[in-house]
Amino acid sequence: MNMTLIKYTFTFIVSLGAALALTPWMARTAKDIGMVDRPDGDLKNHPEPVPYMGGLAVFVAFLIGFSPFYELDKQMLAILLGGTLIVLLGFLDDIGNLRPATKLLGQTLAVLIVMKAGIAIKIVFLPPVIAYPLSFLWLIGMTNAFNIIDIMDGLSSGVAAIACAFLFIVAVSSGQTGIACMILALMGSLLGFLKYNYQPARIYLGDAGSLFIGFMLGALGMVGIYATANPVAVLAPILILGIPIFDTLFVMIVRWMRGLNPLKGSPDHFALRLRRWRLTVAETVLLSYSFSFLLGVVALIMVYGSERVAIGALFAVSLCLMLSALWLWKIDMNL
Repeated sequence: MNMTLIKYTFTFIVSLGAALALTPWMARTAKDIGMVDRPDGDLKNHPEPVPYMGGLAVFVAFLIGFSPFYELDKQMLAILLGGTLIVLLGFLDDIGNLRPATKLLGQTLAVLIVMKAGIAIKIVFLPPVIAYPLSFLWLIGMTNAFNIIDIMDGLSSGVAAIACAFLFIVAVSSGQTGIACMILALMGSLLGFLKYNYQPARIYLGDAGSLFIGFMLGALGMVGIYATANPVAVLAPILILGIPIFDTLFVMIVRWMRGLNPLKGSPDHFALRLRRWRLTVAETVLLSYSFSFLLGVVALIMVYGSERVAIGALFAVSLCLMLSALWLWKIDMNL
């Protein structure tokens, strides 16, 4: 058997097994020390308190699955260091509700660590004066995007696992073995966690987990090689991570149009609107998985197709997303 395939297999199996073993232990520990998410009758409607140290299980399982099987280079070390800082920041927020300015400062430091290692959006026609600020905004945005969609059992972790699958395909086809192993370790830890996070959730990610997977996927999305067949394919990561990006932009625009603070919580998320329409939690989550998978498939078509095909695929997806946003906007959330 090919040594690279062995590495891939072991990385996935070990991270998956570690998450399956660690997650229930983390749930019990969180309950014992009182780290639970209590229903508030507003945005939190789960029937009873749910522990939220799941993010630590994902993080530790990821480290166990990835670190022993690959020699780390400068960029990987930077991603790991930045990701560790994000986990610590999220855990402190889970414990004591950090001020938004403090959270942003910590996230900025993590992003700058990654960018200092040379990880940035690389588009030929973009000068560094534009590419670097764009890279900063991308990473800050993605770090928070998975936190924004973490509002329903299994939604954030499942969508993240699907995104990992498509990022892995791109990494393997580009010969990025180390990055592929890192993605596989993250996917394995997410799938192991998802067993306990899917409805009815027995544990939540917490900010430590949702911020971590957003940061990791944002960084891993930037180091992939996409534009080998055509220049339009550089936009493929936007589709692979399309669900959290769509919800983040949709929520911010809706809140702005309603005269609300875009950073303040409200029931404007696409998932909550689908629930208001007529879908159950399970149906809403599975539909989100399906759309995430379809967006990933379109992204691969963009990566490996001609420029004309890539432009057509991008146009079709953009049109569908705009029509979906208009339909979701019309759902009355005041009933």
